[in-house]
Amino acid sequence: MTAVETAVEVAVPAAPAAASGRGLRVPRLARHLLVLTRPGHAVKNLLAVPLALLDTPLWTAAAVLRTGWAVLVFTVAASTIYVVNDIVDRRLDRTHPVKRDRPVAAGLVPVPLAWLLAAGLAGLLLGMVVAGPALPWWPLAGYLCLSVAYSRWLKHLPMLDICVVAAGFVLRVLQGYAATGAAPSGLLLTAVFAGCLVLILGKRRHELAAAGPAHRPALAGYNVLLADHLLGLNTALAGTTFLLYLNTDAPLGPWRPVTLAVVVPLGLLAAFRYLQAVLVRQSGEDPIRALLRDRMIVASAVLIGTTLTLAELGARYPNLLNWMEP
Repeated sequence: MTAVETAVEVAVPAAPAAASGRGLRVPRLARHLLVLTRPGHAVKNLLAVPLALLDTPLWTAAAVLRTGWAVLVFTVAASTIYVVNDIVDRRLDRTHPVKRDRPVAAGLVPVPLAWLLAAGLAGLLLGMVVAGPALPWWPLAGYLCLSVAYSRWLKHLPMLDICVVAAGFVLRVLQGYAATGAAPSGLLLTAVFAGCLVLILGKRRHELAAAGPAHRPALAGYNVLLADHLLGLNTALAGTTFLLYLNTDAPLGPWRPVTLAVVVPLGLLAAFRYLQAVLVRQSGEDPIRALLRDRMIVASAVLIGTTLTLAELGARYPNLLNWMEP
């Protein structure tokens, strides 16, 4: 680190203390440390990892518990990566109108303390892997390696940057398959990859329109028109492959027609609403927040999830729902 960079690191954390005259209070610092781990983003793991249960022949308590443990482990892994990324990107984040308020970029959490938090999370992650169920953890290892490579190099390469982020979600699903022992479905993995690209492109489009490429060098390889075309392409690909999965690979048995009749219109409605949020309301900055704040998307997701759960229960345990069999 140069002398200039050292001076910047010393000066930035001092700003909040100078404003208050008392320095950082412990409760406030603890809150900033919690924000640094992005607990709200745990929903990504809660949604992605259990997708493998769709292909599990039997839903046993052991399979569900192993999947839940994989969700917790991936949540800690993702939080570790978030902290490291915020440390590495702190200078670029200071040029962004929203990211400059992140705890490290804003000087609310000193860099050494952020590194200490990252080390603690890494230690917790290792302990969870060692002490938990004996699972194949290669998807987790692949996610960590890919995330480090992304943080150091890959995030600066246009097109490859968004594919790497989407691949991280595919690895989450593969970890779910490793936890349940089910055979992965190529159609489902393709749908996840394309669907994640839709969310990531929505975020990139918002960043282009709001702040330009200054805070993210890879944005120099994009423009709004290209982002719009890629959004449409990947939305179509995600929808098509997921419907093909439901029509072929998904173990739905006699419930397949009913499931498709419910999922198709609700899935299209959810996709339309998200594209409306990105293209019309310009609210694609945080995909998770954009999805959760839209009541129609949330309601559609709940109905789709309920339909898939009931259909799969009916296919696996025919006597359980035989009174509803079509």
